[in-house]
Amino acid sequence: QLQLVESGGGLVEPGGSLRLSCAASGFTSDSYRIGWFRQAPGKEREGVSSISSSGGSTKYADSVKGRFTISRHNAKNTVYLQMNSLKPEDTAVYYCAAKYTNSRGYTTINEGDYDYWGQGTQVTVSS
Repeated sequence: QLQLVESGGGLVEPGGSLRLSCAASGFTSDSYRIGWFRQAPGKEREGVSSISSSGGSTKYADSVKGRFTISRHNAKNTVYLQMNSLKPEDTAVYYCAAKYTNSRGYTTINEGDYDYWGQGTQVTVSS
């Protein structure tokens, strides 16, 4: 079954940057969309960004628009989340998730639309 492994988290100062990676393996179809979600201590998990299986459509939460960029490298079966101008409120565990789909141009940051989840990577923004 499809497995996801996140990496790239760490400690960064406010205003800094990190790039998260989500590596996929064990998939039975190359048509799957990927979403990034995060959960801060004491808060519910929220959608951050997503990318369609074609890579042609992306979505972002309002809180990260203009600062985060999602992309996918299909040959490497990897999706990236470039995070710039990081703020303390970006501190959270970041998860990637996947959904097989025939709708190659559609994507969503609704977590209920995803079936497979990684274990998460911690991002801490602090001085």
